[in-house]
Amino acid sequence: MAYNDLRDWIAALERAGELKRIKTEVDPILEITEITDRLSKAGRGGNLPGMTAGGPALLFENVKGHPGAQVLINQFGSARRMNLALEVDSLDSIAERIHQFMDVKSPQGLLDKIKMLPMLADLGKFFPKTVSSGPCKEVIKKDKFSLLDLPVLQCWPKDAGRFITLPCVITRDPKTGKRNVGMYRMQICDERTAGMHWQRQKIGAEHYRERMRAATAANTAGDGCATRSAAVDIMARSSGGSVLAEGPRPAGKMEVAVAIGTDPALTFSAIAPAPPDVEEYMIAGFLRQSPVELVKCETVDLEVPANAEIILEGYVNLDELRTEGPFGDHTGFYSLADEYPVFHLTCMTHRRNPVYATTIVGKPPMEDAWMGKAVERIFLPLMRVTIPELVDVNLPVEGIFHNLMIVSIKKSYPGQARKVMNAIWSLGQAMFTKCIIVVDEDVNVQDIADVTLKALNHIDPERDIQFTLGPVDSLDHASRLPNFGSKMGIDATRKWPSEGFNRPWPDEILMDEKTRALVDKKWKDYGIE
Repeated sequence: MAYNDLRDWIAALERAGELKRIKTEVDPILEITEITDRLSKAGRGGNLPGMTAGGPALLFENVKGHPGAQVLINQFGSARRMNLALEVDSLDSIAERIHQFMDVKSPQGLLDKIKMLPMLADLGKFFPKTVSSGPCKEVIKKDKFSLLDLPVLQCWPKDAGRFITLPCVITRDPKTGKRNVGMYRMQICDERTAGMHWQRQKIGAEHYRERMRAATAANTAGDGCATRSAAVDIMARSSGGSVLAEGPRPAGKMEVAVAIGTDPALTFSAIAPAPPDVEEYMIAGFLRQSPVELVKCETVDLEVPANAEIILEGYVNLDELRTEGPFGDHTGFYSLADEYPVFHLTCMTHRRNPVYATTIVGKPPMEDAWMGKAVERIFLPLMRVTIPELVDVNLPVEGIFHNLMIVSIKKSYPGQARKVMNAIWSLGQAMFTKCIIVVDEDVNVQDIADVTLKALNHIDPERDIQFTLGPVDSLDHASRLPNFGSKMGIDATRKWPSEGFNRPWPDEILMDEKTRALVDKKWKDYGIE
């Protein structure tokens, strides 16, 4: 049974022994981060080695400066909690469900169509449904409200201020009407405004650019200019994420809503690398096997999760940018200050005594590491649609998702490893991958020792490493230019004569199975243990 809301999820965490309530007063400025960071690294070289990897979820019930407020953090911070959040015993079971839906063939006859009916009925469960009202409307504030009322954290000492770090940011494509739910940090500027950090490659930023294109076209339509050229020129200078506008920007607004404290499947869906045409509300419905209930906003034309703890309604101006950052990011370094759009708050609705859900990022491992590994496992079937030879993928936590991807393939023809590299660099957010290592199918990509041994033995660096240029993550501080730099691919597969390698390839040292079985049988007799 799906979790109805964040409170349902908190209760489940408590029943499972995965939640700690902290009644001692804590400061949202730095103190909560230090507590959570220590627990996040427990069991993986942290200074709390006796604790389970990732530590527990934390519910702070006595937050300095915010009487009565509750702050939930580290809710996804372990492998067990990710399974609990998505209500599975193994994340691979979700991947298998995705594979089954993708493997459906066109029905050839009446019997095939009848067999498809149960699957079609299941699909009906995924679509969101709009309801008249919901718990998020228990308190509606159209005046006398402030972002400063929320117990928002300052995470790290050199952060530019307090940041909302786990928001579900809802926008609508002005051309198609499709909604998007993304997760973009928001720096609190004052009572009614916050920075909107949607990087240029994010869907929210693309909706923003579409609004700008439309506004530019409207502004230039009657003056004899080449309307499309003017719009393209504006967009070449202005990205809508890491924005550095060099010229005039069109006037106008784009409506935005922000949900804080949603059920775990929806929160996770906001970071999922979904196909652009699939709404995150539907992905959440697929994950939770139950539709997400939505309600209309009070001041903007958007639908938001009915059971969310807090809803922020507002807009961004197309002609307004403000310095945002620095911010202690998941790279382990501070992302630098840059220019971003500004969110203006027009209305706040929330549940009575709302729970503020947040997270922190920094040097791995942290909570986002477990969420990233879940993405890796769940969306492997989608990668195989484009790269069918793919066997497995590993995004090591220390590689912070975009710095290193290790993939194993079933190699069938010369040059295939390089084909796979280029295919990965053409896949959505995977285009940011800085380093790709391709190995043969018999290498366990989840075993870094195995990868290191075999990859380094299998390469001739000059022959097997290739470089290319292209888009890189906005947070990459080492690239030659913001958002543009180089990437490296390493072909660590066995080389074939058809690839110009004419020397014998040696066999891997392995004991024969008969001897292994003999030693297994006699192990206790040796008296070693």
